[in-house]
Amino acid sequence: MPYRRLPKTDATRLKALTAVLDNKDIYTVRNRVVDWSVLNRCRPAYDKLFTALEQYKIRLTAQKRVSKKLCILQHNATMYVSHFIQVLYLAIERGEIKRELKPLYGIDENETSVPPLKNAEQLISVGKQIVEGEKNRIKRGGLPIYNPTIGKVATHLEIFAEAYKEQQIKMEMTDKALANIQALRADTDEIILDLWNQIEAYYASLPPEERFNACRKLGIIYYYRRHEPHDY
Repeated sequence: MPYRRLPKTDATRLKALTAVLDNKDIYTVRNRVVDWSVLNRCRPAYDKLFTALEQYKIRLTAQKRVSKKLCILQHNATMYVSHFIQVLYLAIERGEIKRELKPLYGIDENETSVPPLKNAEQLISVGKQIVEGEKNRIKRGGLPIYNPTIGKVATHLEIFAEAYKEQQIKMEMTDKALANIQALRADTDEIILDLWNQIEAYYASLPPEERFNACRKLGIIYYYRRHEPHDY
C-alpha cells in the first residue's frame, strides 16, 4: 500500500500548492473537497514562497558574480603585498633599510618570513600595516621602495578590500533571503498537510485505485516501499 510524504523541497511545495490552485473542479464541486478557509491560504502561501525563492536566486547569483571577481582581485593584492615584503626584506639585508624599522610595518625585527596572507582578513590587515609602515618610513626621510611602489600595493589592496566588503554585503543579503524561505516552510507545510488530509478524507470511500488517482490529481505525493508492488 503506498504511503504519502510531505514535500521535502521548496519546488515540490510549490508544485503541491499549484495542483490545487490550478484545478478548477475543486472550486465548483457540489460537495467541496477542501474547505474555503484552507483554499484561501493557498494563494498567499504560494506567492510568498515563490517570491522568496526568486529573491534568493537573484541574491545568490549576484553573490557568485562578486565572488568570481574577488578571486582574481585577491590574487593580485596578495602578489603585490607579498612581493613588497620580500623586497623590503632584501633591502634590510643589503643594509639599505634599518632592521629596527620593521615594527613600523607590523613585523617583528627578527621575522624573516612573509606573514600569513591566506585569507581576506589576513591580507587586508597585513596589507594596511605595510602601506602605513612604508608611508611613515618615507615621512622620516627614508627612500621609497620601488618595484613595486607602495602606491601600486595600496591600489590593489584598496580594490580588493572594496570588493571583499561588497561580497560580505551580498552574502548577508543572500543569508537573509534564505532565512526568509526557511521561515515560510513551516506554515506552507501546515497548509499542505491540511489540504491533503481533507482531500484524502473526501475520497476515502472510493476503491483504492480510484482514491489514489483522484488524490494524485490534487497534488498528493505517494511513495512505495522498496520491493513493494505498485498496485495503485
